[in-house]
Amino acid sequence: MRIEIWADVVCGWAYIGKRRVEKAVEGLDVEVVWRPFRIDPTAPAQAVPHEEAMADPMADAALRRCAPGLTPGENRVRMSLVAAEEGFGWTWGPAWRADSHDAHRLIALALEHGGPALQDAVAERVMKAHFLDRLDISDPATLHRLAAESGFAAAGALLDAGEGDELVRELLLKGKAMGVRTSPTVVAGADALAGAQPAEVIREFVLGARPARELPEEVERYRHAESLLDQRDPLGALVLLKPLLGEHGDDRNVLLLAGRAYYLSAQLGRARETLERLVAATPDDAYARHLLGRTLQRQGHAGEAAPHLRMAAAMAPEYA
Repeated sequence: MRIEIWADVVCGWAYIGKRRVEKAVEGLDVEVVWRPFRIDPTAPAQAVPHEEAMADPMADAALRRCAPGLTPGENRVRMSLVAAEEGFGWTWGPAWRADSHDAHRLIALALEHGGPALQDAVAERVMKAHFLDRLDISDPATLHRLAAESGFAAAGALLDAGEGDELVRELLLKGKAMGVRTSPTVVAGADALAGAQPAEVIREFVLGARPARELPEEVERYRHAESLLDQRDPLGALVLLKPLLGEHGDDRNVLLLAGRAYYLSAQLGRARETLERLVAATPDDAYARHLLGRTLQRQGHAGEAAPHLRMAAAMAPEYA
C-alpha cells in the first residue's frame, strides 16, 4: 500500500508526524510518499527572522493551518514539548520564516528521479535543516547543499532550471481538490487522517484503510478539476483541465467544465467560444445554452443572449 503524507516542511507537526508515521508503519509492507501543502503561501521570497515574522498577524494566523485547534502561541508551546518527547531535543525551533515552494520542488523531484527512499531522505534533511539546524531552506545554495548531503547531487541543476515548479503547483491543487486542509494529512487508500496523530492511531488507521478505487489519470484529473470548481477556484480548475483540453478537447464534459470555469473566472471571451462550440455540437444541452446566454448577458449582448435563455428555459423550467 502507498501512504501519502501531505505536509508543509515548515510545519513542525509535519516533522513530528514523520517520526510517528515511521513508528506506525514499522514492519508493514507500505510505501511512504511526500506530497506538498502550504501553511504559509504568503511567506516572502526573501526569508525573514522567525521571531520578527511572528509579530506579523498574517504569519501568526498561517500557523493555524498547522494546528487548527490551537492558537498560534499554544501551538508553539505544545509543539516544543511534543518535539522533545519525540527525541528532537530542546533546541527545536526555526530561525527563519521561509518560503517552502522550492523545498517542495526538491522533494517532488527526489521522488521522480530516485523514488520514495531518496525522497524520504531529502524530506528528512530539509526539515532537520529548518527546525534543528536553523537554516534558511528558501535559499537556493542551502537547498543544493541539502540535496547533495541526501544523495541527490543532480538536484541543484534541476532546481536552477525551474524543474518541478508545474508539478508542485498541480499537486497543491490536487491536495485542495481531495480536501486536504491541514499539515500533515496522512492518506492511505481511500481514507485520510488529519494531524500528527500518535503512532498507534496512525497504525490502526493504515491497517483499516479502505482500498482506493483505481481510476484512469484523465478521469481523476477531471474529478479534481470539478472539485476545485465546486470550491469556487475556477483558475485552479483550469490548470488541471489544461492537458484534458489538449487531448480531449471535443469531449462534452470537458468542454462544459471548462466553460463553467471560464465563466466563473470572468474570462468571458473564452467562455463564449467554448460554450458556442458545445451548443453547436449538442443543441439540446439546456445548461450549456443557459450558461452561454448568461455569458452573452455579462458581455453586454442582451439581444444575442435572449434566444439562448428562452430556449434553455423551455427545455428546463429551472432556468426560467
